[in-house]
Amino acid sequence: MSEKNIKGKVYLVGAGPGDPGLLTLRGKYLLQRAEVVFYDYLVNKKLLKHVPDTAKLIYVGKKGGGLHAYTQEGINQLLVEYGTSGKRVVRLKGGDPFIFGRGAEEIQELVEAGVDFEVVPGVTSATAAATYAGIPITHRGYTTSVAFVTGHEATGKRESTVAWDKLATGAGTIVVYMGIKNLPIITSKLLEHGRAPETPVAVVRWASTPIQRSVVGTLATITDVVREAGITPPALVIVGEVVNLRDTVDWFERRPLFGKRMVVTRTREQASELVSLLEENGADCLEYSTIHIKPVDDYSLLDHAVQNMSSYDWILFTSLNAITYFFKRLEAIGQDSRILAGCCIGAVGRATADELLKHGIRADLIPEKFTGAGLAESLIAGDMSGKHVLLPRAEKAMETLPEMLQDAGAAVTVTPVYRNIPPQGRKDELREELVDGNIELVTFTSSSTVTNFLTMIDATNEQELHQLLDGVKLAAIGPVTAETIQKNGLNVDIQPDNYTIPDMVAAIVGHYRPDET
Repeated sequence: MSEKNIKGKVYLVGAGPGDPGLLTLRGKYLLQRAEVVFYDYLVNKKLLKHVPDTAKLIYVGKKGGGLHAYTQEGINQLLVEYGTSGKRVVRLKGGDPFIFGRGAEEIQELVEAGVDFEVVPGVTSATAAATYAGIPITHRGYTTSVAFVTGHEATGKRESTVAWDKLATGAGTIVVYMGIKNLPIITSKLLEHGRAPETPVAVVRWASTPIQRSVVGTLATITDVVREAGITPPALVIVGEVVNLRDTVDWFERRPLFGKRMVVTRTREQASELVSLLEENGADCLEYSTIHIKPVDDYSLLDHAVQNMSSYDWILFTSLNAITYFFKRLEAIGQDSRILAGCCIGAVGRATADELLKHGIRADLIPEKFTGAGLAESLIAGDMSGKHVLLPRAEKAMETLPEMLQDAGAAVTVTPVYRNIPPQGRKDELREELVDGNIELVTFTSSSTVTNFLTMIDATNEQELHQLLDGVKLAAIGPVTAETIQKNGLNVDIQPDNYTIPDMVAAIVGHYRPDET
């Protein structure tokens, strides 16, 4: 091991303005290999999912009013301490470390202590706030110059180093960081030095996040607009004629699900498609996995079936998890998809069929109705009498499919390949979100997500259950899931005609914006 590795290294990484998708690839790479991570108040906590479970997370956020987890001096000391201990340290900072981020101050301490370092730029809040508010900070028809300025200079400075007399008319667009507290002073300085009172001004709070909020006024009115709207930090101020383009360019806050907080109850491994599609439409997604998938303790039934695979006419897959764990077991016992040669393959829906294609298997049958009953009906439409069917599935599952096939004369072998385990933890957090009325909608993609969600929120009786879910809309992916919701005394507000994740999201969008579907 080299001396540099023994000494450790500190990486100052720009986390961007809030949208986790704006993290650089270099930043993600370093987070995935970090041993210690120091993160700020403005850092989106979703970025921490890239950090290994073994890494130490240290919150060093600083908020206005002196509400600091650590002072800047304390942070500097911690960086030196861990940097000299041989650790890979990531200092995750909102925006860009070198644009009003005190990155240079921290590096000066590291250099003095002989600690190796690297700086990774991030998307700065100024460009993000303007872009996500629909304001191009430069435009050939309006201005070709822009200035970034802080509205909150270092404590103890006797006088401002901002040349307001030159800045007021010297830059077409002015973006002020941390300017809300001093907004009356900033506007008066610009007006005093020649900027026109009717100059458009926008203020953007929590830029690029689902709780972004933008207000618009002029230099003469913006202080009153901000006060009346209750805008508080963190927010940026954008001054200039380019603000007039907001009505044309605005895109972020116009998305159909913008700002609506939605709970995704799917397994953590399978939530990504649903979350990404909802977020693409502006939703603020909270992931509360109601299911943990584990292998079964005993695979003897499946192993025996695999040894006699040639005796089966059909093998049916009713979930992505069934496919995953079926093929994992094949690999474990030295087999692969070739063993399925000569056997017809049925998939409950398009997503399941697409998953089979990843293993080189093309489904022979996909029913029109993407349910177990729909799959059974499609099979029974042919002659199933005397047919042998293998059904790898969850340890506990509905019996509709095997019972319908057996009634039609088929011999069905059910082999459990995985089990659903209710997750532990985060129950109090979920209940708090519901009690506070923060949740707009909860999505359910299976009956087990419904059952486990109700267990998680721990309502003691039906009255409390209805109180917790008062005003919360419920979306079910299909009729089986919807039936489970209704059996628990709740109403289904949204259900797609086709039982897929994209169709579910389309139905949710259509519920809120019927004119766009």
